[in-house]
Amino acid sequence: MSKKTILLVDDEPDLTMMLKQNLEAAGYKIEIAYNGVEAIEKVKANIPDAIVLDVMMPEKDGYAVCSELKNDEKYEDIPIIMLTAVSDHVSSTQYSHAHGMDMEADDYLPKPASPEEIIESLESLLD
Repeated sequence: MSKKTILLVDDEPDLTMMLKQNLEAAGYKIEIAYNGVEAIEKVKANIPDAIVLDVMMPEKDGYAVCSELKNDEKYEDIPIIMLTAVSDHVSSTQYSHAHGMDMEADDYLPKPASPEEIIESLESLLD
């Protein structure tokens, strides 16, 4: 069985490297993008098995990336896990939990999500 490729998209290098190490230890192959524009380019170059996507990023946020991919039949089946630092009790912001649930994301984890939570989510989506 070949390793599943996960595209990890987050603009925080320390967090990204920590998650990369944990996901690789769990047996995944990791690609990294540090913003939404780079994420779209990487998906088009090499379709991943799943995407772990931060919401608040420069250039193109996670909601825009998720929407763009989920509205393209070539990429709509890629499981996407959204990560956000915005707490779900803030409803006045465009980055609210409710808005995230309206999106086509396959799972939605508040930051800081533990590597274990992310791995658990990936395993259930890739099963």
